[in-house]
Amino acid sequence: MNNIFHYKIGRPSVSKENKGFLQTLKRLVFIEKLYNTTGIALLAIVGIIMAVGIAFYGVSFGIMLILLITIPPVVYCIVVYPKFGIITLLVMAYLLFVIAQLGIDGPIGTLMDALQVLLVLGVLINVKKDNNDWSIFKSPITTVIFIWLGYNLLEFGNPAASSRLAWIYTIRSVAIVALSYFVFMYNIRSVKYIRVLFILLGVLSFIGAAYGFKQEYIGFNQHEQDYLNSPDIASLLFIDGHWRKFSIFSDPVAFAYNMVMPSIFIICMLTMHIKLWQKIALGVLALFFLDAMLFSGTRGANVLIPGALFLFAILKYNRKILIGTGIAALFILFLINVPTSNPNLRRFQTAFKPNNDDSYNLRKMNQKRIQPYILTHPLGGGLGATGEWGKRFAPGSYLASFPPDSGYIRVAVEQGWIGLILFCTFMFVILKTGINNYYLIENEELKTYCLAMTLIIFAYNLANFPQEALVQFPSNILFYLEAALINITLRLDISLKEKAAKALQLQQTI
Repeated sequence: MNNIFHYKIGRPSVSKENKGFLQTLKRLVFIEKLYNTTGIALLAIVGIIMAVGIAFYGVSFGIMLILLITIPPVVYCIVVYPKFGIITLLVMAYLLFVIAQLGIDGPIGTLMDALQVLLVLGVLINVKKDNNDWSIFKSPITTVIFIWLGYNLLEFGNPAASSRLAWIYTIRSVAIVALSYFVFMYNIRSVKYIRVLFILLGVLSFIGAAYGFKQEYIGFNQHEQDYLNSPDIASLLFIDGHWRKFSIFSDPVAFAYNMVMPSIFIICMLTMHIKLWQKIALGVLALFFLDAMLFSGTRGANVLIPGALFLFAILKYNRKILIGTGIAALFILFLINVPTSNPNLRRFQTAFKPNNDDSYNLRKMNQKRIQPYILTHPLGGGLGATGEWGKRFAPGSYLASFPPDSGYIRVAVEQGWIGLILFCTFMFVILKTGINNYYLIENEELKTYCLAMTLIIFAYNLANFPQEALVQFPSNILFYLEAALINITLRLDISLKEKAAKALQLQQTI
């Protein structure tokens, strides 16, 4: 009787010896499943190699051996099963800095680059199988992403750039992350999978918030404490006798923004026709995220919810929304003015009184100081001219010591006023497409998802003014996921309407 492991080996070029070897291999591995002398011998050899290797080279040898065994099937799954790859990418984006905290040395950033490249490779292979059908990517957002990527590539030839090497290091974080948009656009094809992704992101956000509570009320672990003992870090994170918390993220800013964004998503979900207990659970979860956000001490994050609520009230213009938004505005107004000794709440209040804040005034002075440079350099000073890459690759340059602080200021300084115009156009097109799609979509669930993605991207734009909101994991990956979902939700809505129309037509013919 035939079975799935039956092979036809009848070509003249295959010798009888090879036939015998293949049949023996099939019997040992597939039929007996290595539950034999050969299997025991192989396990013994692997065990001896691991024992000797660990004895001479430490635990790192065992980890490397495990990686050598597991990496090939993982790579295969990422390329062949892109939904698995996307989930892996999102989990890695959240847990990237946790891995670093565990003391695992290695090019973790390069690992993320490789993961994204594998996903892009999978897209190219599948598009090739689909007879090079690129129509799925057709969108104004796709066009502006290509224009933005093209401009970043042209920056390599910027005559004002102090270092080409800084461009090479910076373009990785710009181009490779931007390509994830195409991965999401091609592979997210069902409402069910969108739900899976949102549940995953909700769980990861909950872990981040819970760990923030742990840092606030229990304390830091030893690795985190060693990190905080650095004088440069202490000057940034120790404010008014209180440590700013960063949870599982790279810094307090990333922590704060990754608490605000799921809260905005939940606010949108509360407008859906769902059960009362679900609304209560979501509301409690949003408060949990926002409370955790306060531990970060990031004032720029505090204005994002009011800003998102403002656009939310405009887009969903009805009596209930206006009443709810008004109540929220009164509550925020109360928090801004209530007397308190709580350091987190005091820092929250200063976000709405920026002129009384020394750090805000210093940033205004820096931005005023750099304006003549921006106006006289239409292409800017080159990618990577400021910040850490500027200090590393062009330490004596004018821009190396300039603290950009703002995502918009960094773009203006490094890519000039031309780059700033393109970047603002890029953001405008995404928001315009999101608003248009929101009014075109009829399915309530997809309409809510589109609204949430549009509001989150709007919040990212607000956040990008006082801080750099789109440079760290997972925010940079999530930004392109949200941009892609703006298109995907409309595409799925059209597909659902077409199926409904066909079903109705079929019913009428019967």
